[in-house]
Amino acid sequence: MSNQRSNGLRFQDHVMVITGAAQGIGQRVAELAAADGAWLVLVDRSDLIHDVVAQLSEKGSDVIAVQADLETFAGAEQTMQAACEKFGRIDILINNVGGAINFKPFTQFSDSEISAEITRSLMPTLWCCRAVLPTMVAQGNGVIVNVSSAATRGIHRIPYSAAKGGVNAMTASLAFEYADHGIRVVATAPGGTEAPPRRISRGTPEPRDESEQAWFQAHIDQTKESCLMDRYGTLDEMAAPILFLASRDASYITGSVIPVAGGDQG
Repeated sequence: MSNQRSNGLRFQDHVMVITGAAQGIGQRVAELAAADGAWLVLVDRSDLIHDVVAQLSEKGSDVIAVQADLETFAGAEQTMQAACEKFGRIDILINNVGGAINFKPFTQFSDSEISAEITRSLMPTLWCCRAVLPTMVAQGNGVIVNVSSAATRGIHRIPYSAAKGGVNAMTASLAFEYADHGIRVVATAPGGTEAPPRRISRGTPEPRDESEQAWFQAHIDQTKESCLMDRYGTLDEMAAPILFLASRDASYITGSVIPVAGGDQG
């Protein structure tokens, strides 16, 4: 991975894998990275990922889609193999997959719901790190940016909070373990984010009664109350720190989780 910028573009000739890129933060990171010269591998389990790739290809970006289930190691391996087959290496991995499913007091979660939250918001990052590291070690360099959450300190999504706490711990420990291989591992912790309506459902059930509606509203109120700026962030405000950490501008940052939540430290 070159230390120099080409033509003023931060990611010129850099191969970047972005997971969960069919919508939201992942899609916006892909759009900004493409404009900054990156060669992209965009991953999602939804076939909507092909629409994003088509839009970027029309603008001249060198980009491929990988449709894979990153809740499995097989899906993560498939992704990294596809990236290496196309581009020959992987310079940057953005682990963006995740998202709370249920919003209610912890004692209201069933065992299967707890497992689903951990599988959704911890395992894709764990599997993708495991799948990409052999390639980055062989290269002698690489950057992994994990997308965590300010919800590690929050209410009514405790299993999700636990999953993102695991992402934070993984970030710190992998940075420690792989620094000697020239690999940086960092994370952002986004807060509430204003985004277009989701095209892919998280599977959150509609509230069935006033209690369930109140539980859902309480987590929204807590998110805003914990934010010193008293608002949600924009997609650009979430994407920019991710790309900063991925770039050479952050070359002396590793093992850190950067809050991006309007003052909420998570």
